[in-house]
Amino acid sequence: MKSLTNINARTVLDAVNAAQEAINAGQIIAYSGGGTDLLQQIKDGTADVDVVINLRNIEGADQIIAVNNEISIGGLITLDQLSTHSSLAGGMAVLAQAAASVGTPQIRNVATLAGNVTQRPWCWYYRNGFNCFKAGGDRCFSVNGENQQHALFGGGPSFIVHPSDVAPALVALNARFIITGPTGEKSLAATEFFVLPSENPRRENSLADVELLTGVRIPAAKENQVSTYYKVMDRAAWTHAEVSVAVVLELEGNRVQLASVVLGGVAPIPWRVAAVESFLQGKPLTSAVAREAGEIAVADAQPLSKNGHKVPMTSAAVERALLDLVSA
Repeated sequence: MKSLTNINARTVLDAVNAAQEAINAGQIIAYSGGGTDLLQQIKDGTADVDVVINLRNIEGADQIIAVNNEISIGGLITLDQLSTHSSLAGGMAVLAQAAASVGTPQIRNVATLAGNVTQRPWCWYYRNGFNCFKAGGDRCFSVNGENQQHALFGGGPSFIVHPSDVAPALVALNARFIITGPTGEKSLAATEFFVLPSENPRRENSLADVELLTGVRIPAAKENQVSTYYKVMDRAAWTHAEVSVAVVLELEGNRVQLASVVLGGVAPIPWRVAAVESFLQGKPLTSAVAREAGEIAVADAQPLSKNGHKVPMTSAAVERALLDLVSA
């Protein structure tokens, strides 16, 4: 492993200024909050980095604050903190449950919200040194190769799936992402933050090299809001979702007034299923409705040669997530 320069930032502005200075000097930078994925990539040689900017000394960047009908969450909050915070219950439970589903307790004690959202794909070709789109190459090896865990929706020319658990929950909650760069802060809707490979096959989000995801803001939950996160894995723990579903509903009795349904593990970005959301609106939340919603969710699926098993799995996961809310 090559030698690295480590910079300990005291403020977000320190971090951004250090990043800009390094980039101006022709160096490659990476921000590190928990560093659980970044350090592994550096060791493996899949991340070519000259300067690591450590964010862990920035005070106040891991707080959850309720302000003006919003919940503001700092990007450096750990997944463990996120999974147990008292403000993330009921209508916000989807985010706590998503955070709790990540990895192991040891990982959740270190990994951060911002890091989980911006981690790189876990495609085995990218992670094992193939010169694919994500590594700066000009092809996706999974198209004609091992694609058991790859995309059903939104793929092409790259068919990776987005690895984050908290990202689908944030999209379902209509979060806004707070991004800090040399010109200050800006706010983006969660749906605008993520980038399909058809837009840029080398990136998964819209962050510029010097920009930093510093937090999220989520509308406060309404009294009639319920939510859940359901995840299917290929083993019991410490793995990414084969399929996940984040659901946020506004209910009047047992009837759905408004629905937000977002899939994880099946697309290069958190995949919002607008057809299911429209179908659910105005309907009673019954087992028959949940089953039909699951079928609608996969109507546009385009499986590759070896990932067809994920189609019925996705349908069943949507049905199961909705059934979990029947008695909410």
